[in-house]
Amino acid sequence: MHSHSLDQWTHQHVFLGRAHSRNERRTWLVVALTAVMMVGEIAGGVLFGSMALLADGWHMATHAAALGIAGAAYAFARRHAHNPRFSFGTGKFGDLAAFTSAIILGLIAVQIAFESVMRLFSPVAIAYGEAITIAVIGLMVNLVSAWLLRDDDHHGHGHAHDYHHAHDHDDDHHHHRDHNLRAAYVHVMADAATSVLAIVALVGGVFTQWTWMDAGVGLVGSVVIGAWAFGLIRDSGAVLLDVTQDKTVEAAIRARLETGGDRVTDLHLWQVGPGHRAAVVSIVSAHPMPPAAYKGRLSDVSGLSHITVEVEACPHHAH
Repeated sequence: MHSHSLDQWTHQHVFLGRAHSRNERRTWLVVALTAVMMVGEIAGGVLFGSMALLADGWHMATHAAALGIAGAAYAFARRHAHNPRFSFGTGKFGDLAAFTSAIILGLIAVQIAFESVMRLFSPVAIAYGEAITIAVIGLMVNLVSAWLLRDDDHHGHGHAHDYHHAHDHDDDHHHHRDHNLRAAYVHVMADAATSVLAIVALVGGVFTQWTWMDAGVGLVGSVVIGAWAFGLIRDSGAVLLDVTQDKTVEAAIRARLETGGDRVTDLHLWQVGPGHRAAVVSIVSAHPMPPAAYKGRLSDVSGLSHITVEVEACPHHAH
């Protein structure tokens, strides 16, 4: 058999998200914005003798590094999308980056908590005016960045092969979620949250002279950021470990294949990239058909991008 005659039987393993290029561009734009703000805050902290600004500037530096990881993951996944060494493509690079970013975010939460506790026991003088000004500018940058990184990919797009069940919406949304973009978004939102809390504490401090407010809201912020980090570690880790989260899709596959005495004896379903699932199915049948016939039954299952079917003949009808 000539190699060109095999073309109809071979396929690519490119499992990148639908908005990969857009998300990559926007992530690098946010990296640039964050880096500029970071330099501004560190310079402001040195000029105004504000420890709070200096600390926030270095927090910005860790966020810039985490956002840089997100940008690098998009670039690497795109460049190596056709590299045969990656058995199921490079769609999971975003989840690996998200997992890494989430760990950094968790460490930031611990750092903020530690600094806040230290401040409670040894309050420092705060240059309120300058600190509030730069905290507000930081918040504006964070809000612009959050707008750039919003995940609107799952809105306003028709799916090529949708199976329509209202209760599948949340599952489908979760499956299409780009964890790399979500990690970048959470970093920006964590920074925005700390900016809001800092502004509240600083304004409160101006009127009440309660220096402990700065440290108090820092502790609140660390708990919020820690919770976000945990959620991101859990969700991206589940994809990296091939945890099956799509019970409705699993049920849909079984319903389409288990007809006329055919029985599914083994089913593996996992995510290989944002909006892409792979499935390996073993079927026992008294009247086996070619694998292509079974694949045809699954053609309308949303996001099923790679299907392997194994068919075994059973001498007796399955009960």
